[in-house]
Amino acid sequence: MKNFNYNIPTKVLFGRGKVNEVGKEAKRYGDKVLLVYGKGSVKKSGLFDVVVESLKKSGIHIYKLPNIDPNPRIDSVYAGAELCRKMGINLIIAMGGGSVIDCSKAIAAQANYYGDVWQDLYVEQKLNTLTSALPVASILTLAATGSEMNGNSVISNMHTNQKLAIGHDLLRPVFSILDPEYTFTVNQYHTAAGVVDILSHLFEQYFTPDQEGYLQNRLMEAMMKTVIEYGPIAYNELDDYEARANLMWTSSLALNGMVTYGKVSTDWATHGMEHELSAFYDITHGVGLGILTPYWMKYVLSEENVHRFVEYGKNVWNLDGENNMEIANKAINKTREFFSSLGIPSTLKEVGIDESKLDKMAEQATMFGALGSMKKLYKEDVLAIYKMAL
Repeated sequence: MKNFNYNIPTKVLFGRGKVNEVGKEAKRYGDKVLLVYGKGSVKKSGLFDVVVESLKKSGIHIYKLPNIDPNPRIDSVYAGAELCRKMGINLIIAMGGGSVIDCSKAIAAQANYYGDVWQDLYVEQKLNTLTSALPVASILTLAATGSEMNGNSVISNMHTNQKLAIGHDLLRPVFSILDPEYTFTVNQYHTAAGVVDILSHLFEQYFTPDQEGYLQNRLMEAMMKTVIEYGPIAYNELDDYEARANLMWTSSLALNGMVTYGKVSTDWATHGMEHELSAFYDITHGVGLGILTPYWMKYVLSEENVHRFVEYGKNVWNLDGENNMEIANKAINKTREFFSSLGIPSTLKEVGIDESKLDKMAEQATMFGALGSMKKLYKEDVLAIYKMAL
């Protein structure tokens, strides 16, 4: 096990009615708050009114940045940062899912930054140039990305067809409110996409060629089984509190850093490939991951890493077989079957993607070098997986 420093500073307020405490928590950071949210769901659910009332009771001045896109745009980041500087914002509160939270983190970075965060941080990855950021808080409405407890931010630039990610501890939310009842209004399509996203985050950290990380891998297997148990329940019964609560907490734990502290390696190739689908075709992230993941599994499977697939098959799906490769392939098939049971497409053509841009996407996916650790994926490998997925 590698050395590590444990640091997950986000304060979590979990459960029914916790959103009423937002005013008290926000007041610790000042009296000017920017509310960042999407295109109306927070108002339809009643969340917006509850938050505004709580903030006003605490004497907080409220400014608003609505209409954040599902794949958040750099244009929204610039607009939000300018508003923060102009109004002297003390705290940014993101109300929504990962897209809104990711956008809020980028706004928090740009507001105190003298250069261009897109070019310096997202493109050139000069993360050491970020020395301060406005505090960010989140009120989660979709269990998926885990952005409510980590310092990661993924932003799209539709002018250049790029979707890029950064991670920085300064961007971890100072507090996050997780009330499962505010995910009841999430429809089946986005519930399924969220379930796939949670599993994919676990896969990216679980599927590594090393033999170490016994404890970490067992933790992730427990989370995978939780998602497999409660995902279909939430999909079929949208207002099942226990299912929503388990998915919400698993989403947070899956990507707050806990499961990889001390682990030798992670992979993240599938995310790198999917970002190109979203950048060029603006598809839902979880859907893209659901399409690509089983093809990636089949492509990278080898004698050198089959042990990880065997553990996955035995410990998560309770599979057996005559040999390791048989178990591994059964596990991959079970993964596809699970995704399909939630209505996730199995091919790129089903979401309107053809061969015309695959070469460009493969080139862009590997612009920073080869992807992954299970198997190093170069441009030709990524292209081969895209073509398998057609």
